[in-house]
Amino acid sequence: MVRLPLTPAEVERGQRLGALLRRARGERSILETALDARVSPETLRKIESGRVATPAFPTIAAIADVLGLSLDAVWAEINQPEHGAEPTGSGHTPRERLAS
Repeated sequence: MVRLPLTPAEVERGQRLGALLRRARGERSILETALDARVSPETLRKIESGRVATPAFPTIAAIADVLGLSLDAVWAEINQPEHGAEPTGSGHTPRERLAS
């Protein structure tokens, strides 16, 4: 399977996700958080650093649960419109519509 390159919007969304998870984790260690969420510490580290911009839904759901974040809050945070950008159409790229 060939993976398409990420769009700048997907990269930015991954960075917002990582920042949100880091803030929510606070002083809690990556190791403790990852083990509680049943993901590898390296996976959590990559998500938090933005190196994995499009992690699997079950992974995010598990981490959000451990951190006490609702998926609605995660979705709202990572899908903020870009500064200065005006929404057009559905707000989704063709690729995002296919993934929905």
